[in-house]
Amino acid sequence: MVFYRPQGNEIALFEHAFANRLPLMIKGPTGCGKTRFVRYMAERLERPLYTVACHDDLTAADLTGRHLIGEGGTFWSDGPLTRAVREGAICYLDEVVEARKDTTVVLHPLTDDRRILPLERTGETLHAPNGFMLVVSYNPGYQNLLKGMKPSTRQRFVAITFDFPRPALEVEILQEEAGIDRTTAERLVQLANCLRALKDHDLEEAASTRLLVYAATLIASGLDQREACRAALAEPLTDDGETLNALGEIIDANLA
Repeated sequence: MVFYRPQGNEIALFEHAFANRLPLMIKGPTGCGKTRFVRYMAERLERPLYTVACHDDLTAADLTGRHLIGEGGTFWSDGPLTRAVREGAICYLDEVVEARKDTTVVLHPLTDDRRILPLERTGETLHAPNGFMLVVSYNPGYQNLLKGMKPSTRQRFVAITFDFPRPALEVEILQEEAGIDRTTAERLVQLANCLRALKDHDLEEAASTRLLVYAATLIASGLDQREACRAALAEPLTDDGETLNALGEIIDANLA
């Protein structure tokens, strides 16, 4: 089963939302465990999972499906949202605010008491079975006037906010995920929190738990700690030379 350690009451909230056929919105910074949590809950609830990484060019047809041309002529091909509705699966739209605004309109009939998915091109109206659940996520730190979720859409979901795990929990995650010793895990978490203090000052994004796991994995495989942290914690966060040097000094100070 997917490894996951809860930060609060998110498991109970997800289970109650699923049982009551309510859509769920997960908010939190990049790499804090949102996708891992959804994968874990899909396994826990024994439901299939369809994950869509949303982007600027995502269209409604990418979610619902389209007609394609094959050897036997034209045929209909379901998109991931349609397949999830037909199968009673969980459909997870990762970074949903990255999708075009007209795309999210297709979600509205699924996120109220109707729980239907009209397919205009086939003339079908699919009724979501009890096993279907819609989950979306996004990073509030990237929200702006052009990439925000409309209030009319936000208020169709119950919501939960994620953050990076507490230090003791993050240490446990590093030990489990990378197999490193506790002392090294504690030093990495302390380093990450020093780097996170630079968020909104010198860095646009904070050092994520995902990047911490990468650093721990490199260390566990035998790479020098400083080199591993520069490759996994400094380089992915910035391209600016001066900022990279400053991050390198923080890494050296914490791993001395």
